[in-house]
Amino acid sequence: MIPIQDILPRRRVPLITWGLIAVNGLVFFLEVSLPHHSRELLFQYLGLIPARFTHPDWAAAQGFPPGAFLTLFTHLFLHGGWVHFLGNMWTLWIFGDNVEDRMGHLRFLLFYLLCGLAAALTHLFMHPDSTVPTIGASGAISGVLGAYFVMFPFARVIVMVPVFFFPFFFEVPALLYLGYWYLLQVFSGTLSLALPGEIGGVAWWAHAGGFLAGVLTHRLFCRASCGYFKDEEVPWGPVVSYFDRLNR
Repeated sequence: MIPIQDILPRRRVPLITWGLIAVNGLVFFLEVSLPHHSRELLFQYLGLIPARFTHPDWAAAQGFPPGAFLTLFTHLFLHGGWVHFLGNMWTLWIFGDNVEDRMGHLRFLLFYLLCGLAAALTHLFMHPDSTVPTIGASGAISGVLGAYFVMFPFARVIVMVPVFFFPFFFEVPALLYLGYWYLLQVFSGTLSLALPGEIGGVAWWAHAGGFLAGVLTHRLFCRASCGYFKDEEVPWGPVVSYFDRLNR
């Protein structure tokens, strides 16, 4: 299922969401302007490599400079290709504005970075010996999805499902779409642990860790009246208000 858009109005301009997309875009265009060898070096030095933390002797022998802790954040602004970049930014565009709307600009930025850090630490814990650079904003964006999952469970998300090259569009609750997405990350991450060799490709456990961080910490960053849904925003407002009161 590919998300197309959510049906949930925002009340404020999402300056941080747009700013994060702009910064990631600038960094990505810098990446693609570099020669292949320079781009690989950029990923090596600014990407998240767990072995730099768990095997400092190996890192020193490979010529890595000090400052591995900085990569816990720098890897969030690097992407491996157009599909990777556009997929992440599209997801942030769809779900980030409403979460920022409820948190406020500065709180949302801090929340985003915290979830990115939690995702990185989860990946490091699950794959401590990996020497493959992990890059991408998906860990932090997963935290945004986790917050959205709890804050707007009844929001409707339009998704596209390709069937034999024909696109079909459906409207599903965020609770169903994001719940399915999270379970897919956990299942794929568990499967990856059973596979031999280096871990590459998708950092499933980083996604799962970021999502859980968003679920568990989003309340710390909400305004005093975080609001969740207002009765007038959805046709089943009274039902949502009941769940909102349970969460307070």
